Amino acid sequence: TNYNSKKGQQLDENSQVAMLFPWLPLERQIKITGTAEKISVEQSAKYFASRPRGSQLGAWISEQSDPLQSRKVLEALQDLSGKDVPMPKSWGGYKVVPTSIEFWQGRENRLHDRFRYDLSGANDWGITRLEP
Repeated sequence: TNYNSKKGQQLDENSQVAMLFPWLPLERQIKITGTAEKISVEQSAKYFASRPRGSQLGAWISEQSDPLQSRKVLEALQDLSGKDVPMPKSWGGYKVVPTSIEFWQGRENRLHDRFRYDLSGANDWGITRLEP
């Protein structure tokens, strides 16, 4: 992502995050809470190099979420004449370091199964069964 984007600025102010992965047809979901941390420049560069050229160009020319005068301006900036696209200095990745992971399985009559794993030390996960 662009570290200068709204998302990047928000993560700089508060790195606490939550992710939800629902599988509605299966009545399942996983909720992960934790802390977002920037990955290394080397890891970001490796991932950036693996992306399609169009995505690299888009990251290079776009100031993500900033106002845009016109689409033509954006498209005109896309020509780097076949050269390698350098990773922008403001571009990089995040990883989520989980502190809790909740598994939910829907059941009849709202008698769902819910388990939460909470990190309570260095790789020490406690398991709690939760009320539906």
